[in-house]
Amino acid sequence: MTVKLKFLTRTLTTFAAVVLLSACTGMPQSVKPVTPFSVDNYLGTWYEIARLDHSFERGLSDVSAVYSLNDDGSIKVTNRGFDTKDQEWQQADGRAVFVDDENKGHLKVSFFGPFYSSYVVFFLEPDYSVALVSGFNTDYLWLLARAPELDEAQISRYVAIAQKAGFETDKLIYPEQSRYQ
Repeated sequence: MTVKLKFLTRTLTTFAAVVLLSACTGMPQSVKPVTPFSVDNYLGTWYEIARLDHSFERGLSDVSAVYSLNDDGSIKVTNRGFDTKDQEWQQADGRAVFVDDENKGHLKVSFFGPFYSSYVVFFLEPDYSVALVSGFNTDYLWLLARAPELDEAQISRYVAIAQKAGFETDKLIYPEQSRYQ
C-alpha cells in the first residue's frame, strides 16, 4: 500500500469515527431538550416505567437509575435492574456531562470509557416527577418517574407525547416493578 493510500485510509477512518461519535451525541430532529433544566432537581432516583427495547436492558425488570454529583461536577449514573432469566441484580455505573450548557436537558452519558451517547430530556413535569428521555435517535426512549408506578391515564398521556415526537410507542416495553413494592 502506498503512503498516499495509507494516509487517505487513515484520514477516512478518522473522519468516519468522528462522524459516528458525534452522531451519538446528537438528538432526533423531533425533540428539543427541556429548558430551563435544573440538574439539582433532576438528581436522585428514577424508575423506568417504559422503554423501547435494546440489548443492554433486555430481560431486565425493576429498572432504576440514580443520579448524583461527582466531585468534578459531572453526574454519576447508576443503572440497576433485575435479570429475570439469571435471577440476579445487574448494575452499570457511568458518567454524564452536559453537551452544551447546564440549563438545557441535553447530556451525554458513558458507561464505556471515552464513548458517549446522548441523553436528551425532552419532556419534564414542572415538579420533576416524570421525564421522557431520548437517545441520539428515535430508537431510544425511556419513560421515567420518581415513583415505581404510574396510573394508566398518566402513562397514556406521556405515551401520546412520545408518539407525537416520532417514537414507535406501540413497541414500548413496560418492565415489571414488583421488587419495589
